[in-house]
Amino acid sequence: MRYLKYHALGNDYIVLPPALDEAPPAVETVRRICHRHYGVGSDGILYGPLTSASCDFALRIFNPDGSEAEKSGNGLRIFARSLYDAGLVSAAPFSVETRGGRVTCQILQSGRVVTVQMGEVSFHSGRIPVAGPPREVLNEDLLLEGKSFKFCAATVGNPHCVVLVPDPSPAITLHYGPLIEHDPRFPNRTNVQFMQVLDRRNIRIEIWERGAGYTLASGSSSTAAAAVAHRLGKCDADITVHMPGGALNIQFADGFHATMTGPVVKICEGVLDNELLV
Repeated sequence: MRYLKYHALGNDYIVLPPALDEAPPAVETVRRICHRHYGVGSDGILYGPLTSASCDFALRIFNPDGSEAEKSGNGLRIFARSLYDAGLVSAAPFSVETRGGRVTCQILQSGRVVTVQMGEVSFHSGRIPVAGPPREVLNEDLLLEGKSFKFCAATVGNPHCVVLVPDPSPAITLHYGPLIEHDPRFPNRTNVQFMQVLDRRNIRIEIWERGAGYTLASGSSSTAAAAVAHRLGKCDADITVHMPGGALNIQFADGFHATMTGPVVKICEGVLDNELLV
């Protein structure tokens, strides 16, 4: 099975272009491929391009634990770059169907930078989803192991919990991230961002990614966190999101429609041996 590997600010994905009539990889196969010691190692698998009735391409996204993700901003930038490298797209905008909705991508700087129109960000509990009465989930209380946090929730096609803290750190993310991911108020689990607002145009986040764990960077997490900062009136509509892996630019139009811009780097390509897959 042929594969390609890219990273977007240290968030690495394997692209598996499907052969004709080939089924998506099984859960155990995904886990084995993504394992850092027993496989190639990655933060997920991008299975595509697939055909779509409504878009130019379709994509399925798998987390390292074998679960399927609705959307991934870094994954979409990587997928767009892989299409460009294969000669399937040019610098003109093109559409991609995901489980989290339609997005539009555009290649810049010969594939080294990609822009993705991520769609509308919503804070409504029914769409995220978050348990409880219908509402915008903003500045709510979260008590974990006796420690109190304020959080907001959002969806970019996938669920996010943005926790406001004065100083995000790997330690707080590794400790509280898995607790929040599996908190019963999030019936589909959730991605988690610990966010500090730096000024009107800059925020800093640390990320616990649903199904993947601690992550150096995330496009959908950046979009959700920036949207929360903008919705709370703490930031303007053009925001740079700083993460351990680097920075992304997020811009908002009316109705919280988000556009994400950031880099992509190709790492390698090769063939997965059958010994790994059986």
